[in-house]
Order: sequence, then C-alpha cells, then structure tokens
Amino acid sequence: MEYRRLGSTGLKVSALSYGAWVTFGRQVGRSQARELIALAYDHGVNFFDNAETYNAGEAERLMGDVIADLHLPRDAYTVSSKVYFGASEQPKPTQRGLSRKHVFDACHQALERLRVDYLDMYFCHRADPDTPVEETVLAMDTLIRQGKVLYWGTSEWSAASIEEAHRVARERNLIAPSMEQPQYNLLHRERFEREYAPLYERYGMGTTIWSPLASGLLTGKYNDGVPDDSRLGHPDYGWLREALLEDDGARLKTVRALVPIAADLGLPLARFALAWCLKNPHVSTVILGASKTAQLAENLKALDALPLLDESVMRRIDAALPPA
Repeated sequence: MEYRRLGSTGLKVSALSYGAWVTFGRQVGRSQARELIALAYDHGVNFFDNAETYNAGEAERLMGDVIADLHLPRDAYTVSSKVYFGASEQPKPTQRGLSRKHVFDACHQALERLRVDYLDMYFCHRADPDTPVEETVLAMDTLIRQGKVLYWGTSEWSAASIEEAHRVARERNLIAPSMEQPQYNLLHRERFEREYAPLYERYGMGTTIWSPLASGLLTGKYNDGVPDDSRLGHPDYGWLREALLEDDGARLKTVRALVPIAADLGLPLARFALAWCLKNPHVSTVILGASKTAQLAENLKALDALPLLDESVMRRIDAALPPA
C-alpha cells in the first residue's frame, strides 16, 4: 500500500480507502462487512469513510460494530463521518443542515454509532445556504479544540464557499478545512480539475475522492445492459440508475471507448479507471465501495497499474474523453 499526506496536513492515509455509501446495511450485511473491512485492513487500508445519512445511520453503526469486533488498534486506522443531511428519513429542522446545534448533535451521534472517542475526519456533506459559513467554521473549530474531531473538511462545496470558509478561519483565528471530498472519475472531472485547482496550492487542500468507478459504470458491466444482481439492478437504487443513465448513452459510449485502451495494457477496466484517479497528484485517497470481497481484492491491485499509465497512454485516454 502507498500512503499519501492528506494535503498539507501531517496525516498519512492509504492511497486506497474503503467506504460504506449505498452498501452497508443494504447490499452488505454484518458478516460481509466484517470480511470486507478485514480484507481492506490486511491490505494496508487505514481510512474508512462513512456519513450520518448512509442508510439513516445504520452504515455507521455496522461499521463501528465490525471494527470493534475485529479489535483494530485505534491508532492504526482513521474513520470519518459527514454532517448535513441528517440520520432521520424525515428529519426535523434541527436534525439536518450545518447549524452549530446539528453539527454538535451529529458529531456525538456519529461517535456513538462508530464506537470511537473522536473522529479523524469530519466533513460538511454539502454547503448549507441557511447557515452562515462563520457559524459552521466556529462549530468545527470548537469540536477540534474539544478533541472530538481531528480534521474537518467539506464535500461537494463550491470553490467559492471553500474560499469563504478559509477567509473566516483566517480572520477569526479558527481552524480551517483541511480536505474536500468530491466525486472524481473518468466521467466526472471538471470540478476537481478546474474549479478546485487553485485550492490545492493556495490552501494545501487534500482530497478523499468518491465514486471513482462512477457507481460501477467504469467496470464495464453495464455496457450491454443492467444485470439483475448489480447495484443499479437493485430496486432500492432506481434513483441512482436514473441519475447515471439519463444522458442517452453518452457515458456508456465513453466507457466503451476506454475498453480497448485498458485491454492494450492487459488491465481490467475497473483497475485501469482506479489507476487513472490515483495518477492525479492532488488525490490523497480513492474511496473504494466494493460490496464483494472478490471485487475489493481486485480493486486493491490498482496501485500496481500506475506505472503503465505513461504519457502516451494518458494522451490516448484524454482523446477518448469528452473535454473537461
């Protein structure tokens, strides 16, 4: 495993990490979760990602129980949560957003569900138009000074909102966000590569990227339809299927154009797509979301493929992709 600094912080995270989004508590039960987390940890993964809203808090509870069952040393792994959407399916006004109250309540609830005394990383899952950025920055600063959070960050915030958070922190002598968790993959590039570009150098922002395989599109398994046993074939994920396939086949056309490039390198498409993400020096860690141990074991080989992505291969990839 390769370990990378989380931006300009001193925290080193595994280049490949493991997350619970849309799997834990739905596709993945307790015994599977135990096998997956054990496999990831045994291969050097030291960052496990979660959020209050994943399966209404059950994903955090399941992950916390499994990590406790495995007796993983607390100083050998990092774990995250995210705050904004709430853990209730029909949240009351104070059970969602980035107000000081919800940030504090959600943090304590995440600590309980994950069975830890502190969160290594705590993300603001989206920007909150109803809460002043100053209030949220102050709440995160307080949690860090209380020892309940070590690093805080944003997820899918605009660059302008992240800039504002840094300005507030600088003017108020508060702790600024250290990282952003954006979507980034071969089909979704513009925000990471263009909008966020100034943030990496200016503030040393680290990134923990999600959906590196575009929810499975970049495995190639949907090139000829949606298998019944796949994530997009699951009845609970109709919303995800519509979001990914609503472009009249444009994304699948791009995926099909990438297949021969990966084949020429002797790589499965998924490993190829993950290696492409890892190639970007601004990626601190790539969050894997495999629901089967065989998938996870395969995805964990992505680092081995990095040397194959030389300049000529990267040019072929760029030619196959829509302009960023």
